[in-house]
Amino acid sequence: MADGLSIGDVAAATGLSVHALRFFEREGLLLRLIPRSAGGRRVYEPADVEWLLLCNRLRESGMPIATLKRFAGLVRSGPGNERDRLELLREHERDVRARIAELTASLEVIHGKVVAYERHVEDGTATGLWSPTPSPPA
Repeated sequence: MADGLSIGDVAAATGLSVHALRFFEREGLLLRLIPRSAGGRRVYEPADVEWLLLCNRLRESGMPIATLKRFAGLVRSGPGNERDRLELLREHERDVRARIAELTASLEVIHGKVVAYERHVEDGTATGLWSPTPSPPA
């Protein structure tokens, strides 16, 4: 489109499906109403793509739709609520850091098992590996 981006262009640029883009629009997650061409097709701007990339990153990092909706509403309403936006983002950052810490702890345990199994495979022995034994019949 000469005057903007088509929904297909935006899908390609953001990695979101056309279905997801329509969902974002229906849920009020965009910062503006997306205008339509004379033929009824959505016409996006580069700023819409930038916003959708941020939204996608927030969703991928676990931000609930309701929180994203609240953030979009704050941004849409304009200046004056920056502290509210900041607190929302800080809370999400804390949540993401906590999840990263949990994943890091899990990764350390998994890596320890990988190292143990590598050693035993190289040595050709299962001695010392965890091996569940069936419980005796009751």
